[in-house]
Amino acid sequence: MFIPLHDANGLEHIKFQYVTFGLIAVNIIVFLFTGLGSEEFAIATTYGFGYIPSVAFDLVSLPPEWYFVPEDFTYLTYAFLHADIFHLGGNMLFLWVFGDNIEDALGHLRFLLFYLLCAIGGALFHGLLDPDSRIPLIGASGAIAGVVAAYLILHPRVKIWVLAFARIPLRIPAWIALTLWIGFQFVMFAMAGEEQVSWACHIGGIITGAILVFLLKRRTVPLFDREVVTPRAVEVQQQSAVRPVEAKPVPRWGRQ
Repeated sequence: MFIPLHDANGLEHIKFQYVTFGLIAVNIIVFLFTGLGSEEFAIATTYGFGYIPSVAFDLVSLPPEWYFVPEDFTYLTYAFLHADIFHLGGNMLFLWVFGDNIEDALGHLRFLLFYLLCAIGGALFHGLLDPDSRIPLIGASGAIAGVVAAYLILHPRVKIWVLAFARIPLRIPAWIALTLWIGFQFVMFAMAGEEQVSWACHIGGIITGAILVFLLKRRTVPLFDREVVTPRAVEVQQQSAVRPVEAKPVPRWGRQ
């Protein structure tokens, strides 16, 4: 639908988005670790660390060679696995563009808690709707959907650059792009059901993020952009008039 590129939205409460960068780094490292192994290793890690509703609800059991962590842990571990570089890149791009401002609004530790709870919310909603499923759910999409919902609530008026239909650059208010993105998730869930993409996981993350942002944000952080923070990098101070530089004669053999 669209690819986020940049938002001109500075940080007010933190100096650096440590958790956002840390989550991106962990996702990339896990992807490289699982992607460099054999096909058998990739299958084993997908089933061992992915979220499988029928296993989580004790309807079936994994083979012993795929049992790496307790079933309840997979509500989190699934969110750090990705199918391919495009799956990883799309999720991490959204986290890169929108995650820092949510971390700024919540604080480092509460943002990490927020991110993990959104991942859990996405998996839980997916599992409740299809508890008999034996297909592993993987990817950070549930957590990212929560980040998108929180950004829409906190910064709807911020202008963001997006690449519409993967080719048209546009600078539009966040509420337009993110409302369309969230609406698309619900429409696809209603029309397509559960295919290769778990739209239910996205919706679970959206609902979780929309609730948690009210509970976890700093008290001083306004909702719905009552105050728009100007990025420090573009703040301009008006200076006094600049004195003209006195012209000096240049020798004929000097620079021309």
